[in-house]
Amino acid sequence: MRIILIGSDKLTYFLGRRFASKGDYLTIITPEKETAVSLSRRLKATLIEGNGSDPAVLQEAGAYQADVLLALTPRDQDNLIACQIAQDRYGVPQTVAIVNDPDNRAIFEELGVSVAFSATEILGSMIEQQTTSEDIRNLVPVAGSGVTITEVVLGESSPAVGQAIKNLPLHGAVVACVVRRGRVLIAKRNSYLHAGDRLLLISEDDKYGTVQQVLTGEGV
Repeated sequence: MRIILIGSDKLTYFLGRRFASKGDYLTIITPEKETAVSLSRRLKATLIEGNGSDPAVLQEAGAYQADVLLALTPRDQDNLIACQIAQDRYGVPQTVAIVNDPDNRAIFEELGVSVAFSATEILGSMIEQQTTSEDIRNLVPVAGSGVTITEVVLGESSPAVGQAIKNLPLHGAVVACVVRRGRVLIAKRNSYLHAGDRLLLISEDDKYGTVQQVLTGEGV
């Protein structure tokens, strides 16, 4: 898979490392020369110094051949423009953007960005599903010990269908959001799950199989 990653922080490095380890063809666009030099020494990727929302830079990055573009800069406007240019001018089939201001997520979706994630909303949902202050404190070591983020689709016979999230034994895992009929819904403790729901599941690595069985009835 050919991936273009736009960003300059640690998230860019860690995602880039993950993609490169899987053998994906990775191109990273970063506006900072020092970051470009550093990443080129640490990752098996093509590095381009420039503005990822500039059509010329995207063309240089091979956007016309890309399967996915991820825009992860701290500027929502740049992320949105990069995704729009990638889709409209170069026909990139899948665009993913981080939305720094949660109020902007609806705009991203209305303008055709394939996936728009608000880290603020996801973290807020994680905290909301915790029942005690001790659980909230435990989020930090759990996040640092190995976490899997996956999409789980609920079928008609899934045992979680018709259940409220608070009633499911999701020990070591949390449902961050639910995609239902094309709409992204923030998961709450009282949210009921429906057949066809796509769940963004964040779980500890060694708990994923158990949680998958709770949600779908199928082990991993």
